[in-house]
Amino acid sequence: MAGGWMTAVRIGLVGAGGVAQRHAQVLSGLPEVQLAAVTDVDPAAAEKLASAYGARALPDVTAVLSEGVDAVYVCVPPFAHGPAEREVIAAGVPLFVEKPIALDRDIAVALAADIAERKILTAVGHHWRYLAIVDKARELLADREVRLVTGAWLDKVPPVGWWPHRDRSGGPVVEQAAHVLDLARHLAGEVTQVSAMGSGIPPAVEGADIDGSTVATLRFAGGAVGTLAATCVLGWKERAGLEIYADGLALSVTEDGLTIRTKDGVTTVDSDPASARVAVDAAFVAAVRSGDRSGIRVPYAEALRTHTLALAVASAAATGRTVDV
Repeated sequence: MAGGWMTAVRIGLVGAGGVAQRHAQVLSGLPEVQLAAVTDVDPAAAEKLASAYGARALPDVTAVLSEGVDAVYVCVPPFAHGPAEREVIAAGVPLFVEKPIALDRDIAVALAADIAERKILTAVGHHWRYLAIVDKARELLADREVRLVTGAWLDKVPPVGWWPHRDRSGGPVVEQAAHVLDLARHLAGEVTQVSAMGSGIPPAVEGADIDGSTVATLRFAGGAVGTLAATCVLGWKERAGLEIYADGLALSVTEDGLTIRTKDGVTTVDSDPASARVAVDAAFVAAVRSGDRSGIRVPYAEALRTHTLALAVASAAATGRTVDV
């Protein structure tokens, strides 16, 4: 954007739910950033969030764009992705999208093509990539072959009405465990083949039709094999993270810390999950301000690769077939 460092970056927000509220809080704490406009299918929700940050509540994306915003955040449920992004891309405005980036692959592929054609600046909210401990894990693995990866997301059903419905959320692997799959790709390389099994038993939530538990096996291009275990039947978040085993090295990565084990002993490195949530927004705002995209760790095209992997796991669980990614 023009105007130098002291001009406030003006942000438009599409969606006013929990994730949008988190971004609003982070963005309002960054220097020279102004939340300018909010829109949501629930006007009362938009009004409440907008008024908390001195922004305007507006009826739709068109109105948000007409405010002359420098960037737009799209924080909508999985089933609602597509229309808002298309409008922002057509306007040539930088775009931040919360994951999962869509319910299916077709919408995301089409959006990725539009983004590439118009060279739109994008980022997706895979904030784990910004954890300092993830950088440390990558350093430790740089000169070793990864042999085994075990990931888990063991949690509850989030308190939003659309989540336990497959045709609204895409299911727990797509909606929750995508963070773990993204980290697996980042630390162990691309996955070429998956097989999976869903329990066929939904969590004890009215109207739920998703699998309460899913297990998957993964084959990585570099020769490693892996597993993913996901469940949403608990009343709390038990664990979300990844264990990686290379020759002579065992790593355990969660948002809260990194455990490093070798034959010589154990080292633990603490981590602050909030730091990554700030860093992902700060990196996007810095790119909007300067035009330098090098600080963005997950642009849309990269997020599409993780989304494709999550959909492959969901498809394998639904069909019982091995899926090539």
